[in-house]
Amino acid sequence: MYRYFIQPQLNKVNNSLIGYELLIRHLTADGWRPPKYFSDIPATTIAGMLTATTAKLVLKIGSVSVNLNRTQMMNAEINDALIQSQDQLRPLKLNVELTEEPGDESITNADLEPMLERFRQRGMELCLDDVGTGDNQYEEIKELLPYVSELKFALQNFDEEFQDPKIQTKVTYWRDIAKKENLRFILEGIEDEADDQLADRLNIDLRQGYYYGKPHLLKIKADDPD
Repeated sequence: MYRYFIQPQLNKVNNSLIGYELLIRHLTADGWRPPKYFSDIPATTIAGMLTATTAKLVLKIGSVSVNLNRTQMMNAEINDALIQSQDQLRPLKLNVELTEEPGDESITNADLEPMLERFRQRGMELCLDDVGTGDNQYEEIKELLPYVSELKFALQNFDEEFQDPKIQTKVTYWRDIAKKENLRFILEGIEDEADDQLADRLNIDLRQGYYYGKPHLLKIKADDPD
């Protein structure tokens, strides 16, 4: 069984909830766990969960973010579910977070662009997730920036702590790119008060992490387990 868990995203400046990220989890003998590879999840499962979950969230928040890799974004069934979800959420925004995953290498930015334009025309937004890691470096993603509304930097992708000056340099680099391109910048992985205070000093408004709220199951059926 797969279900979406939801985690809050906040604007720290005005202490407001700006939306939720949908994080897919698989029910195993050891409890709910993230899938090893998102590509292993059938498109039908993602499409069904997406439309059912967004229907539960209508009018409750400002936006809903959902993670998809390049292969999933090119899937017609998932695309139809994204459009249906945006129609359900309107006037709220569906924010598609583009993630990198092994197996996506054959799908180029040029392949994605017609799909991204279709999303934009339907009122959806695009977030580039995990910037600064893997292939998500500036030279590789700059062609997509005209379609993008948000950049997300995930602290948990690095071995170093946020207090490490090297990580702070990376964070401010991407914060400044977002500002230059007139994009939102969200910092993910804020774990404690020290992280929170450091984000204050770095003038980062939009944040996500266990310090503000852990992911929790959003039930879409009466018999969903707790």
